[in-house]
Amino acid sequence: FQKHEFFVDMTCEGCSNAVTRVLHRLGGVSFDIDLPNKKVCIDSEHNVDTLLETLKKTGKNASYLGEKSAQ
Repeated sequence: FQKHEFFVDMTCEGCSNAVTRVLHRLGGVSFDIDLPNKKVCIDSEHNVDTLLETLKKTGKNASYLGEKSAQ
């Protein structure tokens, strides 16, 4: 799987819960939410467009930051 990093304008726990909800609904993803830095790192076989559309369903401003190299 490719790791993708996204910016999502999350300000609180409620925001990150919304992100968790939409990603679980999409399925086939594992992800880390970095609330202080407003980043979501997603490990998935879905393409970037699908992931971005899904994140935008939270009503938050979301954008693609790029691929995260495997550590």
